[in-house]
Amino acid sequence: MFSSEVGVRTGQVQSMREFSFSVREFERARKLIHRLAGISMSDMKQDMMYGRLVRCLRAKGLKSFEEYLDLVEADRGRERQAFINALTTNLTSFFREPHHFPMLAEHARSRAGAGAYRVWCAASSTGEEPYSIAITLAEALPAARVEIVASDVDTQVLETARRGVYAEARVRELAPDRLRRFFQPAGQGMLQVRPELSTRIDFKRINLLDADWGLRGQFDAIFCRNVMIYFDKSTQRRIIERFRPLLRPEGLLICGHSESLQNHADLFRSLGRTTYAPVLRPA
Repeated sequence: MFSSEVGVRTGQVQSMREFSFSVREFERARKLIHRLAGISMSDMKQDMMYGRLVRCLRAKGLKSFEEYLDLVEADRGRERQAFINALTTNLTSFFREPHHFPMLAEHARSRAGAGAYRVWCAASSTGEEPYSIAITLAEALPAARVEIVASDVDTQVLETARRGVYAEARVRELAPDRLRRFFQPAGQGMLQVRPELSTRIDFKRINLLDADWGLRGQFDAIFCRNVMIYFDKSTQRRIIERFRPLLRPEGLLICGHSESLQNHADLFRSLGRTTYAPVLRPA
């Protein structure tokens, strides 16, 4: 497409919008979300970014994106977090990428009697993934102590996860025995996670770009699925390097279906199906 055609199309789109959103403002917002949360957005995301941020402008009664971005950059709290929340993608479901959960169960049973089994779910979204982990471990280690840290950079989805209340349609694919054991009616077509699961999970906000994640001790497994695809290569490397000392020598790092650690073979070795173990270094 010729540049003149691009300009015509851009002008047509702008004329249809409630607010002007220039290329310069898009670039500014794109650099800001990368700096604050490590999220890399391509040139093709301008319409998506407009659609998500325009609601923030309306909520604040602002008249331009420039005014809004000025506010976000000057803020250190609520507005900055609202900006991050708006641009975070949250796509999840119970037992998504189901092949990982039998592997987790097998690994947990192999460590039975070795103390508390600890898991970090590094992108908990609205809670379906950490609750799926909790169900798996409740079935695999019914008498063992299980500790799950479930984190996300988006505070809105974390609140949903903490409540643990879902529409029946969200959980209808679970087996009936799991529904009876792990969920209870919450009225108006909603189900709530039973305390047997929710008390095992510590929900907390963690930005993977933060210098200190506030995590102590080592984990038996880290779930970081479908997160790395939003980071550039240098950010991915920094985070993966920091995962390694947080895993026990025999621990698991579980990634998403479109992610690979083949360029980080000095840190992790593949166990198949986007599951990895730390490379053991000579004593």
